Amino acid sequence: MDIKDLEIFLAIAHEKSIAKASKRLYMTPQGISKVVKNLEQEMNCRLFMRSSFGMLLTESGERFLEYAEKDTKSYYNVKNDILHIEQRRNCMVDLLSAYGILRLVTPDCITAFRRDFPEIEFHYREFPDLQVERLFAEKEGNVAFSIGKFDETLYKVVPLETFPVKLLVNENHHLSDRESVTIKDLEGEPLYIESSQFVIYHLITDKCRRAGFEPNIVFETSGFSLCHKMVKANKGISVTVDFVYDDMRGTGMKLLPFSDGTYEWNACMITRREEYANEAVQIFLRHIEDWLEKIRIGEIIR
Repeated sequence: MDIKDLEIFLAIAHEKSIAKASKRLYMTPQGISKVVKNLEQEMNCRLFMRSSFGMLLTESGERFLEYAEKDTKSYYNVKNDILHIEQRRNCMVDLLSAYGILRLVTPDCITAFRRDFPEIEFHYREFPDLQVERLFAEKEGNVAFSIGKFDETLYKVVPLETFPVKLLVNENHHLSDRESVTIKDLEGEPLYIESSQFVIYHLITDKCRRAGFEPNIVFETSGFSLCHKMVKANKGISVTVDFVYDDMRGTGMKLLPFSDGTYEWNACMITRREEYANEAVQIFLRHIEDWLEKIRIGEIIR
């Protein structure tokens, strides 16, 4: 077994479901089942039993869980400590970005940073919002772009921009003649939305449930593009933000603001308070702030 096998075991133990673990880990259920089978063969025991409550740990599984949690934590603590030593020594920026935020700051911003500071080693990886938060909390990367509100006792938070989340409808949809909508207007409507790994999913589904109904989600995706495509084809409705809508230059669609509360997409840049920000990270933070200011005053067109 290796660390990846232990991570898969932990995901099943926490989710109590192979299907949910597969979504969390971006693996097929068949691949996860194979890992479980191999672990059980190696340990010569059953680790899980199926029940009406899901995948439950056996007594042997409970003991294995103790060691799996301890071993993976120790492994990643050592790995991240070494990584941060190397990042400081090598003058490195290791950026974790939620999908969509590089569209916000523009790819040209990153290109300009690499051009102006060739001596700085730069890496970036993109993930769904909540995966960025989880990885950054686990001390992956040394700067992150993500969505939402963050604990400022743990992180230094630089707001990037805030956009209202709006309802996206086809111009032939029966809601398109409205000036605004409420969350109740979504009831029963076929909804295309980003998956549960994104903040916007929880914003909308939580508001629907507080209004007394379950949203009619027909498809979850990993980005705004498919949502726009399905609304353009008048297959259903979706939610999005202005700059994405403008960037996709969609025709035949309309954005409607919500009039019954706060619906916001808050993009932030964060670093850890406990961690010394190397000079490269400080230069990168200033570059991002300067770039966004140039966008605000019209010197750079997004």
